[in-house]
Amino acid sequence: MTKKKKLWNKASLSLVVLFLGGWFVLQTFTGADKPQTNNKNKTETQELNYAVKQPTIPKTLELAGETVPTHLFDVYEAVDNEFVVNSYWHSSTIQTLKRAARFFPVIEPILESHGVPDDFKYLCVIESNLRNVTSPAGAKGFWQFMESTGKEYGLEINSYVDERFHLEKSTHAACEYLKKSYEKFGSWTLAAASYNMGSGGLGRRIKEQKVDNYYDLLLNSETARYVYRIIAMKYMMPEHEAYGFIIEDKFKYQPLETEIIEVDTAINSLVDFAFEHGTNYKTLKTLNPWLTNKYLINKSGKVYEITIPKADTRASKNAVENFFED
Repeated sequence: MTKKKKLWNKASLSLVVLFLGGWFVLQTFTGADKPQTNNKNKTETQELNYAVKQPTIPKTLELAGETVPTHLFDVYEAVDNEFVVNSYWHSSTIQTLKRAARFFPVIEPILESHGVPDDFKYLCVIESNLRNVTSPAGAKGFWQFMESTGKEYGLEINSYVDERFHLEKSTHAACEYLKKSYEKFGSWTLAAASYNMGSGGLGRRIKEQKVDNYYDLLLNSETARYVYRIIAMKYMMPEHEAYGFIIEDKFKYQPLETEIIEVDTAINSLVDFAFEHGTNYKTLKTLNPWLTNKYLINKSGKVYEITIPKADTRASKNAVENFFED
């Protein structure tokens, strides 16, 4: 009897532990559904530190004076996608906004001089985020010219000069490309699409599908997004605060004070050239990224305009006065 009683006590203890454990688990999972009397209306009064919401899209959209047919479900959803993506791609969008303060004043008057709509500065934004970058396919610069296209539109490209990295000259070239495309297609929207996929490729799609409107064309995934990306940045960048990007003007990168030195001879050493003009090689290359070697060959006597900083340009008052706390 004693041995059986001990065995029964152990079994009883196990059942009690199992029961209590089950009760605890049940209370844990069902308790969340019970009203919290001590925290009544907590969610209604709690201040949100961060909110993710649908960005506002203007009722009427246009690109270069051409209406965007947002009454079509696929067009609206494509536009919506780009507004959402760029609203929450924080690091990229905020840096682009800061760079725009420096580079839009260079791009805008060139577009105007060619009669190209101002909206096309946002094409430059989506091509490079206003940086001299190189794509996996080999396109270079702010406007992302391939070598063959760059040469076709008058840019010098060789082992010591690559004018795809020259903002002013590449902007002039981009304007010529866009004007030619506009003359061919009769639409600035299609001219923008052709900048991405090429005039020939776009022309073939128009012929195959028997429509001549960007919004009716079935295109490759990149070109299918391309114009919508331009539209989103066109509306978001000027009204960036409404989309959550609070950037005071003092934090935007301001135009640099520079001057031009004209050179019509070879330069044996850009390092020495920089020192002779009161700067250094790093700053010289930063201001002239189109100089791609440590020297400049100039057998033809061509006049090159080399940008150098004015005194104290590199000492950023913007940073000293605004970025850092005392």
